[in-house]
Amino acid sequence: MRNKKQSLKFSGFLLTRALPILALTGCIGLGVLGLLIWAGHEADRVSYNRQASLVQLVVSQLRSEVAHDQESVTVWDDAVEQVRARDSAWMDSNLGTWMHEYFGLDQAYVLDPSNQAVYAFADGGTAAPNAFNVVSDQALPLVFALRDKLRAGGDSQISETVLTPGVSDLAVIQGRPAIVSVKPIVSDTGDIQQTPGEEAVHVAVRFLDGSLIEELKTDYLFEDPRFSWSAIDEPHYSSLPFHKADGSVLGYMVWHPHHPGETMLSRLIPVLSAFIGVALCAIAFSLFLYHNRSKELEASEEQIRYMALHDPLTELPNRNYFNEYVDVELAKGEGSALLFLDLDRFKQVNDTLGHPSGDALIREFGQRLKAIVRQGDVVARVGGDEFTVMLRGKASVRDVDVICQRIVDSARRPFVLGGQEVFVGVSVGVALAPRDGSDRVSLLRRADVALYFSKNSGRSRYTYFSESMDQLLSRRQEMEGDMRAALKTGNEFQVHYQPIISALDHRVKGYEALLRWEHPKFGSISPELFIPIAEETGMIEAVGEFVLREACKAAAKWSGKSVAVNVSGVELRDEGYAAKVRKILLSTGLSPQALELEVTETVATDEASAVVANLDALRAIGVQIAIDDFGTGFSSLGRLRTLNVDRIKIDRSFVQGFGEKAGDEAIIRAIVELAHARGLKTTAEGVETSLQDAGLVKIGCDSLQGFLYSKPVPLRDIEHISTPAGSPS
Repeated sequence: MRNKKQSLKFSGFLLTRALPILALTGCIGLGVLGLLIWAGHEADRVSYNRQASLVQLVVSQLRSEVAHDQESVTVWDDAVEQVRARDSAWMDSNLGTWMHEYFGLDQAYVLDPSNQAVYAFADGGTAAPNAFNVVSDQALPLVFALRDKLRAGGDSQISETVLTPGVSDLAVIQGRPAIVSVKPIVSDTGDIQQTPGEEAVHVAVRFLDGSLIEELKTDYLFEDPRFSWSAIDEPHYSSLPFHKADGSVLGYMVWHPHHPGETMLSRLIPVLSAFIGVALCAIAFSLFLYHNRSKELEASEEQIRYMALHDPLTELPNRNYFNEYVDVELAKGEGSALLFLDLDRFKQVNDTLGHPSGDALIREFGQRLKAIVRQGDVVARVGGDEFTVMLRGKASVRDVDVICQRIVDSARRPFVLGGQEVFVGVSVGVALAPRDGSDRVSLLRRADVALYFSKNSGRSRYTYFSESMDQLLSRRQEMEGDMRAALKTGNEFQVHYQPIISALDHRVKGYEALLRWEHPKFGSISPELFIPIAEETGMIEAVGEFVLREACKAAAKWSGKSVAVNVSGVELRDEGYAAKVRKILLSTGLSPQALELEVTETVATDEASAVVANLDALRAIGVQIAIDDFGTGFSSLGRLRTLNVDRIKIDRSFVQGFGEKAGDEAIIRAIVELAHARGLKTTAEGVETSLQDAGLVKIGCDSLQGFLYSKPVPLRDIEHISTPAGSPS
C-alpha cells in the first residue's frame, strides 16, 4: 500500500508540475529521460537478479530432494539384506522402478562394496548391470569420495532431516546435464553389521534438461528456459552458470528474462521525442505496468517463502515456521504448553503397505490434529512421523489434559488406507512454560524427554515433563550395569503373578507371570523402563529364560491352572528358542498344555524364518500362543483372520473406555466375534470396574484380567487369591 501511494504521488507530480517544465526546457526533458532510462535498467537488473536467485534455489532444492528421496529406501534393513542377496526383482521394485515412478529419477544403479553394478535402471526400464559403464566415469569419483567419508566416520552431515552421509555433484551423463547423487545402503535399526566404507551404494541420476526446465516454465513462469553448454551472447537472453563441486562450469541455464524497464522505455521514448506531454502520460502508464510486474514478483517470492516454511505433504507449518512462532510467543512472557508427538507403529505401515499409504496416514493425522487444537494454536510437522503443537495462552493443566486426551483418542480411531483399516496410536510429551523453561530449546528438549517416557510406558498416552525424568535418563546407563550384576546374583529379580479369571464362573483359571526388579538403591523399577534396556543390550534372553524357568517351576505345583509368560521378539528370533522351552518344561515337569506364551501382534506376523519355525514347533508340542495387547497393532481386525495362534488378549486401552465410548465397545465386540469365528479364545486386560466386568462377560469374553480381581503378587501370596476381589457374588 505504501509503494502504491508513492507511485501515485510521483505520477501526480509529473502530470501537474513536470509537464509545463519539460515543455519549456529540454534540459528537464533530458533529465527525465535519463532518469527513466536508469529506472528501466534498474528494474531489469532487479528482475534478472530475482530470477537468477530463483534458478539457483530450485537447483539447490532439487539436489537436496534427490538425496532425501534416496534415503527413503537406502536407510532400510530390507534394502541391505536384499542387495546382499542380489534380489533383482526386489531392487527393481524398491530401488529402481519405484524411485523412477514416485520421485522421477531418470537412472538408478546399485553398486556392491567392490563398486560393481548389481542393478541398473536406465532409459525408462530395468537394464543390464553393465549399463552403469556409461556413467561410471562420472559416478565412481563420487562413490570413492563417499566411501572415504564413511571410513573417516563423523556425523557432520547428519541432522534431523539427513540420515546418512552422501555425495552429489553436477555431471554430463550421456551428453545431458544431470545431478548425480550417491548414498550408502545402511541398516535403519543398526541390527545388521556393516563395515564403514564397504556398504553397497545407491547412485541416482536426475537430468537437468527435463523436469527442471518444465518446472521453471510451469511453476515459476520462466519464458523460453533451456540448457546450454555455453553462455548465450544474444541481447534478449540471460545465462546463469551451473558450477560443479570443483568450481568448474558444467553449463548454463538460458532464459528470456522479464524486462519491465525495457518494456517501459520502448513505449516511452518515441512518444517523448514527439511530445513531452504525451511522454509524461506514457511514463505514468509504464510505471503502472512496472508496479503490476513488481506485484507479480512479490507474489512469487511470497509463494517461495510459504514453501520454505510449510511441509509439502501435509501443508502444515514446518520446523522453521514453528521455531520462529514459538520464539515470538515465548518472548511475550505468557504461559503456554508445548507438545511433542510421535506416531506409534508408523514404521509397520510404511514397511507393509508402502510409503504412499504412510504418506496418506500422515496427511490424515495432520488434519485430525488441526481439528482438535484451538484457534491460535499451531500444529507443525517436524519430521517423518513427528509433530509439535504449541498451545497459546495461560491454559490450565485441565485444558491441556483435555486436548492431549483428544489427540490420543483421535489417533486410536482406525485409518482407512486403500480400503484397509489400520490401527496405530500416538505418544505425546508435554512441557509447560514457564514451569519447565522459558525458551524454545529447553521446552522442546523436555517435551521430547516426556515423549520418551510416554513411549516407554506403553505408548498411546501423554506424559508431562518432570525433573525426575532427567534423573531417570541419566540413571539408564547405570541401570544397565546393575542389571548385568542382578542377573548374575538372581537376588533382585522376582516373578509376580496376576490371576486370569474365567468369565463363566469367575474362578481363577491361571496366572500371568510378570517380572519385578527391586533395585537396592532405586527401589522398585518398572519393567517398562528396564525391559527395553534388556532388549537393546542383549540381556533379554537371560531375563526371559529366568522368568520362564521360575514360572514353569511354580506352575508345575498348581492343579489344573495354566501360566502365561511374555516373550520378546528378540527371543523368538533365536533359532534355538523352541528347544530351550522344551528343555525347561522337561526339567520342571510342567505339561506343555499348561504353558501359554504371549507375543505381540508385530512378532506374530513377523515372517522371519526363525520366528515362524519357533512358533510352529511350540504349538506342535502343545504350548499355547497368545497375542498380547491385541487391537493396538496396525491392521488388527484384518490380521485376525490369518494369525496362527490360540488366544488373543484385548488391549487395556479399549477396556478402559468400555461403557463410556461406544466405539471401544464396538471394537471389542468385533474382535471377540471374529476370534470366536476363528476358534480362538479371548482375554480382556485391564479390567478395573464392575461395569467393565459385566459388559465384557455379556459380550462373550472367555477370560478377564485386571486390578478388579488382583494386582500381581509374589508367589507366596497366590493362595490368598482364591476368591478374586470384585467378582460378582
